[in-house]
Amino acid sequence: MKLKTFFFSITLLSICLGASALSLEALAGSAFANALRAGEKPIMVQVRNPQPQLLPRHQFSRDLVETMLLDFGPNVMVETLHVYEKPLPVSAWSADEKARLYNNLLALSTLTGLEYFSASRGRMRTFYESSIVINDPANRNPINDPVFAEPQARLTVYARQRDSTFGDNIYRYDYYAVPGGIVFVQQNITPLRLGFITAVASNNLRSAVAILDAGDYILIYAASMANTASIPGIRDRIGNSFANRAEAILNWFRGQADKAFGVTISN
Repeated sequence: MKLKTFFFSITLLSICLGASALSLEALAGSAFANALRAGEKPIMVQVRNPQPQLLPRHQFSRDLVETMLLDFGPNVMVETLHVYEKPLPVSAWSADEKARLYNNLLALSTLTGLEYFSASRGRMRTFYESSIVINDPANRNPINDPVFAEPQARLTVYARQRDSTFGDNIYRYDYYAVPGGIVFVQQNITPLRLGFITAVASNNLRSAVAILDAGDYILIYAASMANTASIPGIRDRIGNSFANRAEAILNWFRGQADKAFGVTISN
């Protein structure tokens, strides 16, 4: 599917934003649903010619990820699945809950200070040292996190973020409010460097996160993919960075979801 055709289809999808939730089994399959309920976090790392292995049975998410793969042909891809259990059993999230969750996902400034567990170091590390929304990639003026009364069918936001792997960079975030979920994609505007090496050229990184309503649960699918430099060891290092990125984003999502569903955090 061509990229422009994919974006045109969003308008058609927006008429049914109130679609009811699918079950966890319907979205992920019985095997993955049981594993997720047992606390497992499936993860898949692929290099050279990656193809989705964990992609949920959600048409918009499938079309989006498959379009990205065709669009720029990545040579490394990391996927993971996770579930968030809603505080009270419900058949589907309410319009207010979806709106609160949508705005919390737009709050990119809250990524500042986000941590992840580094298996190689055996301790927690800061992932995003800073994260601010900016007006555009050229002027880079800081602005407040956007807030909307209801989710927008499609929205583009730019952010300046400094992370512990690639340093200070500009990213584009595209958000989609679609039937049964909220999906967003991060794309690098500036090249990602490891020291003096350009590891990922501009616009050669995509990180997609699909937040899918599954009744009593929310299913989270995260996929990071990139075209990396042909230098020994780079792909492995970037693959590890993507796995860390996924863990950090999942931890962040849990906190944002707790706020959206009114969960009180005890110290």
